[in-house]
Amino acid sequence: MIRLAVRCSPEQAEIVLAELTVLAPNGVEEEQGPGYVEYAIYGGEGELPELGEIEVAAGDGLVEVVSTEVPDDWADRWQDFHKPLLVGERLWLRPSWEEPREGAIDLVVDPGQAFGTGAHPTTRLCLELLLELEEAGEAQGPLTDLGTGSGVLAIAAAKLGWEPVSGYDHESPAIEAAKDNAAANGVSLQFERRNLREGLPDLAPTTVANMTAPVLKVVAEQLEGVGSPGRVSRSNSGEAPGDPPRAPSTLILSGLLHSELDETVAAFAPVGLGERDRRLQGDWAALLLRG
Repeated sequence: MIRLAVRCSPEQAEIVLAELTVLAPNGVEEEQGPGYVEYAIYGGEGELPELGEIEVAAGDGLVEVVSTEVPDDWADRWQDFHKPLLVGERLWLRPSWEEPREGAIDLVVDPGQAFGTGAHPTTRLCLELLLELEEAGEAQGPLTDLGTGSGVLAIAAAKLGWEPVSGYDHESPAIEAAKDNAAANGVSLQFERRNLREGLPDLAPTTVANMTAPVLKVVAEQLEGVGSPGRVSRSNSGEAPGDPPRAPSTLILSGLLHSELDETVAAFAPVGLGERDRRLQGDWAALLLRG
């Protein structure tokens, strides 16, 4: 087994991650250090991308690429690095070999599946905002999860009370992982493979999108404003294909660096969504927008 690690500057991290998930659709491991973010992928001889592909993906933000051989007992020892996480004092995010926490909402996601375990700061910030919406009595009706990945946010939303919940992602391994995770958590969700750059589904009044800033900008460009005149619901009106979906009334965004917050807020302003809250954790950030 070989570990191929790519170190880049924090400013380029989201762009590098987006490119690496195309080259390594089974997911990446992330580590943060002083002045860098490191992404690692694992595979046998001949299974990993070429170094040239990695360097092109990282672009100007590349610090270094390091290839190391993983010890034979890695498959046993990697469990030591994945610990349960309590989010918002109420949501217990854990791998399957850890025990549930009394009094907490239990959410089981095993590492090694596509696109993460939910421990990344951007996912945690989204979970915190979902918990606060639920505490305010807003966990009702449908919810859409754009860029669902392993389905962590969609599963949490279902457990908090939103129904129905739908998740969308352009990677087949992500959709399969999300379905497996939903089944492991005993929730019934709808997942669909979709390239969100090319077209959005109808969005629920509450929508969460944990994706890179460039993709979020494309999402904003595809939306129709909440107050646009003459708008009729797509689900009931039989409108022609290609009409833009209505912007949600509540939108949680993450996958953002601090420097990308203002431009992201500006991208959604034309569709009637304004900033109500922003959260920071390390180099990462999340936004709560309202219509």
